[in-house]
Amino acid sequence: MKEFKGKVLFLDRSDINTDEIIPAKYLTEITKEALKPYLLEDLTLEGFNVGEDIKDKAVVITRENFGCGSSREHAPWALEVNGINVVIAENFARIFRQNMYNCGMFAIELSKDKIDYLFENYAGKDTEIEIDVDNDKIIVTAQDQSETIDFKVGEFDKVLVKEGGWVGYADKNY
Repeated sequence: MKEFKGKVLFLDRSDINTDEIIPAKYLTEITKEALKPYLLEDLTLEGFNVGEDIKDKAVVITRENFGCGSSREHAPWALEVNGINVVIAENFARIFRQNMYNCGMFAIELSKDKIDYLFENYAGKDTEIEIDVDNDKIIVTAQDQSETIDFKVGEFDKVLVKEGGWVGYADKNY
């Protein structure tokens, strides 16, 4: 099973699309590793410095409709190859969300109020998150703060995460 913990990258914007996650000009690449340097290359967000801000991050917290746009598995792959296995948002584009689970990664949806709370209390701090997969808990830690937030995902999505995605699930079950 992949690691579901680490430093948080806060992206305070809605509607971050798959072309911003991984620009279409790189879709001819044939390995995940080849996508690595181009993650979020075209993202426009005030104060965002792609080279510095994604370094050593493992979790993204963002707003609504993350992963909208073209349906491509390359977007989760680009996150994964950069060590990001968890994205937390108000909601996701349907195909992007399923591609995350198909790759054995978490796309966790929280209410707007909870997302607002996370931005208000943790953005700008050295924040880390750990996902307790078995108990559906997000453990948030920053400086002298620590708390646990409940989340829900479908049981089969959780199975996909535990098996490393569809390939791992198929290897185990077929």
